[in-house]
This record gives sequence, structure tokens and C-alpha cells, in this order.
Amino acid sequence: MDHKHTEFSSRFAIDPVAASAMGTDELRHHFHIERLFQPGLVSLTYTHYDRMIVGGAMPVDKVLPLEAIKSTGTRAFLDRRELIAVNIGGAGTVTADGLPYEMAARDMVYLGMATQAVSFASADPDKPAKFYLLSAPAHQTYPSQLIRIGDAKRLDLGSQATSNERSIFQFIHSDGVKTCQLVVGMTQLAPGSVWNTMPCHVHDRRMEAYLYFDLAEGQRVFHFMGEPDETRHIVMRNEEAVLSPGWSIHSGAGTSNYAFIWAMAGDNVDYTDVDQVTMDQLR
Repeated sequence: MDHKHTEFSSRFAIDPVAASAMGTDELRHHFHIERLFQPGLVSLTYTHYDRMIVGGAMPVDKVLPLEAIKSTGTRAFLDRRELIAVNIGGAGTVTADGLPYEMAARDMVYLGMATQAVSFASADPDKPAKFYLLSAPAHQTYPSQLIRIGDAKRLDLGSQATSNERSIFQFIHSDGVKTCQLVVGMTQLAPGSVWNTMPCHVHDRRMEAYLYFDLAEGQRVFHFMGEPDETRHIVMRNEEAVLSPGWSIHSGAGTSNYAFIWAMAGDNVDYTDVDQVTMDQLR
């Protein structure tokens, strides 16, 4: 296949025993994803965790097509997949089989299985859109749909006293847009709050991916992973993603507040179906 506008790589699944023996470079090689948003490119990472694909598309002055990749083994990218694109940049458009979805920052579009032609465009080359892409295998076609940030289900949780005051925006949930297995949402931490997902949890039946963004220049998020009694950390910059296998916790603390997009794929689409981890279990 000729991929003029696409670069992609694969990540094999890692078990918890192997991960516990890894140093910094190995952990980053297997779980950390950088360079998601490159001008004029679609960047895709095919993972062997529930076959989730994590990627980014950054159109500038030209339209970028979503090209098929060898890893999916299909003629079109979405022949046997569904996809969610979340815009974290300037205004842009996702066009699916001729139907344009105009998206502002933090809007999301769901594209169902069997969508054939997909492309990405920016409204202003000087303020390009940045589309965060998430795709998983699908077993049936659900209707494509645009969800604006104002239409997402909002939950305000936490407090300044525990440094985790936050707003959760659920794009995909049981009472909203239907998907085969993708569950996606966004969390915005309030100024002065830095912790996400603590107390933490695991869910062996679903993998998860985080994209950290809206992190100020020079700031970092320390993302925690691993089995509860064998934790590790990965230092995250702005607009970088991290993979979380079903056996791993996924939590983070920043040097300032930030936002992140969480996405899951696996056996169910129940956002609340998690196995809680107590503080006494953490090491």
C-alpha cells in the first residue's frame, strides 16, 4: 500500500510480569505514544490490546484522507471497524462518505462500521485542527453522529481539598450514542487540581488509552501504571498518549492542571464497571 499521508506502527501486548522488569526506556517504548499530531500527516498506532488503534490527524492546507493500513487487513479502514475523532485543535471538518461534520475544539464525531471514504480538513491553516483518533473492531453498523462538547453528559466531581476537582464529559455512554465497544470521554481538571483517577481502579475486561492535552508549556503529568502492588510511572508531555492494559492501573498527577481524553475497548461498554483499588493495595 502507498501511504502518502499516513505513518503507522504496532504495539504488541505486554504482560504484567514483563512490564514489572522494564526500565524507563522500555516502558516508554511499549506504552507511551508521542508525535500524534504532525502537520500534514495521519499518525496511527495499532495496538494488540483489544485491537485498539490510537492516532492523530493534523490537516493544514490540504485535506488528509484516512487510508487503509496493512494491519487491519481490509480494503477500507472502517470495513470492519468503528472510529471516534475528537478535535483538540482549531476548527475543522471530518467528512464521511460525502457528509461533512464541522467540529469546533472538543467536539467529537462517531463513524460507524462500513464507512468508506473519510477525510480531515482544517478551517484555518494557521490554526489547524487536531483530530485525536480511536478505532476498534466492530460487529455491526451503528449510525454516525456528531456530538458537541455542550451535548456531552457532564459530571462535576472531586474537590480542591483533594486536588482533584474536575468535570467529566461522557461522549459515549449507555443512554447516548451507541457503539460496538468504544467508550470515550473527556476530563478537565480545575485550576489547582492535579490528580486524576485516584483512588484508582483496573478493568481486566477492557483496555484504556489516555491522551493528555491542554498542558501548559514546561509542565508535565506523571502517569502511573502497573499492577496495584507493582506500580511504575511514565512522564507525559502535552498532547501525548499512553496505553493501559486491562491489568494496569491508570492514574496521573500533574505539575499543573490539564485535560485528558480517556477511551476504552473490550467486553462491555459500562463506564462504571471497574474493580476498585484501595490505598492499602498500592505499592
